[in-house]
Amino acid sequence: MQRLIIQPDQIQGSHLSLATDQQHYLYRVLRLVAGDRFMVLDGQGQQWVATLEERLGLAHLEPLDAVPTGLPKVTLAIALPKGSGFDDVVRQTTEIGVSGLQPLITQRTLHQPKDKKLERWQRIAAEATEQCERPQLPLLAQPMTWADYLRQDLPPQRWICLARGDSPSLLSVAQSADPQQHTVIVTGPEGGWAKAEIESALAANFQPVSLGPTVLRAVTAPLVALTLALAGLSRQS
Repeated sequence: MQRLIIQPDQIQGSHLSLATDQQHYLYRVLRLVAGDRFMVLDGQGQQWVATLEERLGLAHLEPLDAVPTGLPKVTLAIALPKGSGFDDVVRQTTEIGVSGLQPLITQRTLHQPKDKKLERWQRIAAEATEQCERPQLPLLAQPMTWADYLRQDLPPQRWICLARGDSPSLLSVAQSADPQQHTVIVTGPEGGWAKAEIESALAANFQPVSLGPTVLRAVTAPLVALTLALAGLSRQS
């Protein structure tokens, strides 16, 4: 069945009130009619089977068991790539299984996002969550500067990806890490991290890790980092 992510305030008892865009999608695009069923998710693991009612815009809900994510909790903090590259990063990391995404503005970041960008990225993440049948929706945060990000209370399991040097591989670090702990991985911008940014990361107890012998694009590095981290951490769980 088609999957649809909804907001908690759309539910009143056993009934779902469909938003205008959801009605268009179900009635006009999918051409569903009263009596047809689809899956509803709240993005937090709870799911229902919804049946369209005769009254336009309403559906009856039957709750199903909550579904655990089954993946280690990994948040990616990503220096924003230029253009619309972050759109693809959001979509693909959602498909792979990221828990959260933090867009970063670094010294060499070329893209300065507009206010409505977060809303667009949240919509892309929701669509990807529906399509890849994930039970949980990744958390997308407002863009912030690298300096402000380091001032936050971050999980102790935190890694920074560096393209050059003799850092240990991210996979090997992940294999020896605690899969039950929240992990944060940061990837840099086009042109790489500035020296001062690396120094500030090390001062904030980030562990340097390598993604391999080649220099990856800013839109490729997050995908590789997440894949290696989940492979290493899942092996331990």
